[in-house]
Amino acid sequence: MNETWKITAFAPCAQVQSALLAHEEMLEWDADIVLSGSEIAEDKPEEWKLEAWLPRKPSRADKAAIAALFGPQPPELIAEKLPAQDWVTLSQEGIEPIRAGRFHVHTPEFPPLDESGVVNFAVPASQAFGTGQHETTAGCLAMLDAMKQRGLVVRNLADIGTGTGLLAFAAMTLWPRALATASDIDAVCTDVVADNAALNGMRMGAGAHALTMVVADGMADPVLQARAPYDLLIANILAGPLVELAADFAKAVVPGGSILLAGLLTTQERQVRAAYARAGMRLAARMTNGDWSILWLRKRAMARPRATRAHKLPDWAREW
Repeated sequence: MNETWKITAFAPCAQVQSALLAHEEMLEWDADIVLSGSEIAEDKPEEWKLEAWLPRKPSRADKAAIAALFGPQPPELIAEKLPAQDWVTLSQEGIEPIRAGRFHVHTPEFPPLDESGVVNFAVPASQAFGTGQHETTAGCLAMLDAMKQRGLVVRNLADIGTGTGLLAFAAMTLWPRALATASDIDAVCTDVVADNAALNGMRMGAGAHALTMVVADGMADPVLQARAPYDLLIANILAGPLVELAADFAKAVVPGGSILLAGLLTTQERQVRAAYARAGMRLAARMTNGDWSILWLRKRAMARPRATRAHKLPDWAREW
């Protein structure tokens, strides 16, 4: 069995959560380095730790990659060698199931809930982001459930920055006849989504109630563009990219269509909402989960043309 090492960084809640989100945006990340973030104690909700598990002694490059997630002023990184055991199992310790709306998300080590109306999803915790543990993912699940309860009809959906595929699977369960497309900037997610689809009985493919997965930066993909416009576009990424992609996302949904945004701190909400207002989107509903905002936006429907009074054409115009 390989050596198992762990690197721990202690930092405020928002800083650790931002680091986890930054990890999702990394174009090249060593899949051997598994990340998780959690409170250090229930009575200290603002004090968090980021933990990274490695099946080897961490190199300078490994430490630099982890430190870079925190920006220019990273916290101290504490490395320790752990007793020989399965490092994936270590990364899953303490990851409790979560409930968001009708959805129950758990690691394979926990059993599904046998309750009427509950939708269970099993996602391995070694896939650090997109397991439902982060407030943004759990918030999106709750908002999707609320959107369904409010009567939203979806025939064509896209999940941009899908990660584990969890939000796409949830939307497909709520709207089972919808055409579904998922994308991520990280090619590693292709196999992750396929594995999770098989684990949860979701079908990959091109038809209804099947998920098409592509690797793309934003909307820059021929499949995403060909399948547009969408009734629902989900984007749980970061505030910066959300602002940059506002016009592209708005263009990709039908008039009256919906965009579900997450990955933005409540302090970043005004900036994000302003960008989407300029793109023709209006707020339908919002919720907060911890320090994070989850926004449901709808595209303004096309205005009906105003009736105009007929005018008699002059003689010279009628001659043409």
